[in-house]
Amino acid sequence: MTEPAQMTEAAQAPNADLAARFVALSLLEEVLQRGQSLDITLERHEGFRSLPSRDRGFCRMLTATTLRRLGQVDDLIKRTEERPDTSRPPLLQNILRLGTAQIVFMDVPDHAAVDTSVRLTESYGYERQKGFVNGMLRNIIRTQQEIVKRQDPARLNTPEWMLRGWIEDYELRTAAEIAMANLSEAPLDITIKSEEERNYWASNLQASQLATGTLRRIGLGGAVYEFEGFEEGAWWVQDAAAAIPAKLFGDVNGQHVIDLCAAPGGKTAQLLAQGAHVTAIDRSAQRLKRLRENLERLKLNANVDVQVSDASAWRPSKPAERILLDAPCTATGTIRRHPDILHLKTANDMKSLMTLQAAILQNAFDMLMPGGILVYCTCSLQKAEGEHQVERLLRENQKAARVPIGREEIGKLDDLLTEDGDVRILPFHLASQGGMDGFYIARLTKLEG
Repeated sequence: MTEPAQMTEAAQAPNADLAARFVALSLLEEVLQRGQSLDITLERHEGFRSLPSRDRGFCRMLTATTLRRLGQVDDLIKRTEERPDTSRPPLLQNILRLGTAQIVFMDVPDHAAVDTSVRLTESYGYERQKGFVNGMLRNIIRTQQEIVKRQDPARLNTPEWMLRGWIEDYELRTAAEIAMANLSEAPLDITIKSEEERNYWASNLQASQLATGTLRRIGLGGAVYEFEGFEEGAWWVQDAAAAIPAKLFGDVNGQHVIDLCAAPGGKTAQLLAQGAHVTAIDRSAQRLKRLRENLERLKLNANVDVQVSDASAWRPSKPAERILLDAPCTATGTIRRHPDILHLKTANDMKSLMTLQAAILQNAFDMLMPGGILVYCTCSLQKAEGEHQVERLLRENQKAARVPIGREEIGKLDDLLTEDGDVRILPFHLASQGGMDGFYIARLTKLEG
């Protein structure tokens, strides 16, 4: 924590009803003060792992909701204070944030949110601030409806550089729709290893079947690894949008596919399940370790060659017929699942990633054989990382050409297709069924001659 020396004995051994909130406070500090990814923090946090399953779910939801609504939460706190205090310790500010998020944006009784926040304050040695925290949260209970009514959630909860980019790319109305869609928690999407078992798993997992072939669970809690079929390797978690690119090569049974930037391996698993032989490239040994573990659980590790290498420089021994490139990006299309992106990514991050994307895409095209297929995709909403990268490649390489994606290949979801035959998915697409991750996909080829 920010000030471990002030942690009292009660904080070290919290009561059961406080335990999840103690961990949420720690998670929030890791993301906002230390700049750590929420997913990585969740994996490594001993306190989170030691929580009972139900408390883990609440803890993650509390942390994610606070991050997702942080602009509104801070605005509520600021408007409720008589004299805003810019020197308040981060830990105390985070306690107020968690309490406010519970009161305004979660189904938590007001008295429970206030009481646990006061006890957190006391546990960390802020005895003198107990009355202040109690009073602040009770004022928020009284004034929240009027304040929230006057707030602009899209603007408050979205970084200015990000929202400005969406306005430039999609115009104001669509940008606002994107920002509002990002305020919703994403559903659990599942890819089945064996198509013959689709109906079986749809029934057993209480999931609906989307037009794209993904199974989707909405509003049902529980840890993924506790669901039937997970440990046995019958399926894996993969957003519906992310499951589309690997399907755009057609029949790959017995064929070789290079998966650049392959970790954590969802698309690699799809290709292997379709009978392909895959060379999986990624520059992160740690991420490839997870890929290997995932493929081992799925029993799909027989026809794959995993290599740690830089995708902007790596080359195969001979020209490639099929290449899948899910380029590293700002991942702004996944904010519903990863609200920490709102606070960790910057415009400078995007600029450096654009340079890397261009280098990897050019290298991928250079290694492609004439007549081969290159599928380029990113989980970014910024066109600079998607459409503009492909336009640059087409402009600078006379032998590069699009292979338009057909509506039948994406479940006849015409709204996802651009005029050029690419796929551009926005978070509010399929809104009535739970939405999708933001994604861009283009299919390219190299002309003969």
